[in-house]
Amino acid sequence: MNVLLVEDDASIAQTVRLSLSNAGLQVTHVGTGTDAILAAQTTSFDVILMDLGLPDMDGLDASRIIRETSSTPIIIVSARGDELDRVLGLELGADDYVVKPFSQRELLARIRAVTRRNGESHSDAEPVRDARVVVDERTHTARLDGDEISLTAKEFDLLAFLCAEPGVVFRRNDILEHVWDTNWYGTTKTLDAHIASIRKKLGSPDWIQAVRGVGFKFVEVTK
Repeated sequence: MNVLLVEDDASIAQTVRLSLSNAGLQVTHVGTGTDAILAAQTTSFDVILMDLGLPDMDGLDASRIIRETSSTPIIIVSARGDELDRVLGLELGADDYVVKPFSQRELLARIRAVTRRNGESHSDAEPVRDARVVVDERTHTARLDGDEISLTAKEFDLLAFLCAEPGVVFRRNDILEHVWDTNWYGTTKTLDAHIASIRKKLGSPDWIQAVRGVGFKFVEVTK
């Protein structure tokens, strides 16, 4: 996933960039609204993180200009948390609004949510045809070495979520929030049971690996 980070505070930008990079995202950083507009016009991004207090223009104006020619999801990330700024941001085309200070985990969850809603990262994307496991959300089918795998609806959603970004470790709570429900309060044993079932159907536990104390990641297994 390719992220454009628009932030004039170098320390904040460094922290966000490191956090997102550790989660497997590619981050391009610019510090002005002018550079953000140029980057959005010349490079394809999956999501734009837009600060409002930029040195050359208000981030709301930059968002409005970008939205005129691009449908890329925009998340406003700002210390300005009053209702008027939130409403203006959303009315100008922003897809979400995160108020500083925020947790990196929350920001990553917001990014995944808006890209999933927008269809940029999952549902409208072409499946990777040269992979052994191919998940096609448009036809709601999953195949292993060309043979269709029989999955329940929730197993399919879980596999699609994990294999969309191979090698990226997803926390248990994030998986439950995105695959089950944002207000999920059930036991994580539900997740373990679904993981076990998918592993069995894929013929090996190596496809979905547990990271102790963190969560799970999908790994492409060679023959």
